[in-house]
Amino acid sequence: MNWIKIDNDSYGTILVSWCVCAVLIWLTARFIKSEWISIPLSAAFVIFMVFITWFFRVPNRTAPDARNDRLVTSVADGKVVIVDKVYEKEYLGRECIQISVYMDFFDVHCNFWPINGKVTYYKYHPGKYLLAFHPKSSELNEHASSCLANRHGEVFFKQIAGTFARRIVCYSEPGNMENRGDQCGVIKFGSRIDLFLPTDAEIRVSVGDKVKAVESIIAVLPE
Repeated sequence: MNWIKIDNDSYGTILVSWCVCAVLIWLTARFIKSEWISIPLSAAFVIFMVFITWFFRVPNRTAPDARNDRLVTSVADGKVVIVDKVYEKEYLGRECIQISVYMDFFDVHCNFWPINGKVTYYKYHPGKYLLAFHPKSSELNEHASSCLANRHGEVFFKQIAGTFARRIVCYSEPGNMENRGDQCGVIKFGSRIDLFLPTDAEIRVSVGDKVKAVESIIAVLPE
C-alpha cells in the first residue's frame, strides 16, 4: 500500500489545524443541540482536516532524462501566467525570459529544483502579501530567490508568497550541488513561482498551459 508522503516542514501546520478543528467539533457538539446543524458542521471540519493534510502532500514523480543538464522542468504545479522577456535586476543583471507559474489551493505546493546544478545564490526577502497575480507581487511580496548554474547556463527563480501564503520554506544553500526533480522547498497556500531563463533558451510552454512540477519540461538550455 502506498501512503501519501507529507512535507516534513508542514507537520506543525497540520497539527495546529487539526487541534483547532477538534476544538471546534467539540464546541459544536457541546453547544449546538440541533443535529441538522451540528452534524454537517462537524463533517465540514473533518473534511477540512483531511484537505489540509492532503494539501501538503509530496508527489512521487520521476524527472525526464535525469542526466540531461539542458532540460529545465517546472518548479511547481500550476498554470503558466507569464512568458515574457524582462530585465532581471536582483542577481543576473541582464535580460531573461520570465516564466511564471501560479498555484491555486488544489495544486501541489512543494517545489522542486528545475535543473541539475550548483546553487550560486540565495536570498530571503520579507514583504507584503498581495494577490499572486498582481504585477508587483514578484518584487513587493515575501519571496525567496535562488539561482542554479551548470555548464549550459544559469536558472534563477523566486518562490513568491500570495495573499494567503504566510511562510516560504527553501532549502537553497550556496555551494550545494542539486539534482533536478529533488524537493527544494514549499510555499504554504496560494502562491507563485517566477523562473528566469537565458534569452537563447528554447521555451516549451505558453501562457495558459497547465504544468506539473518535475515532469513538465519548461525549456531547454542552449548547448
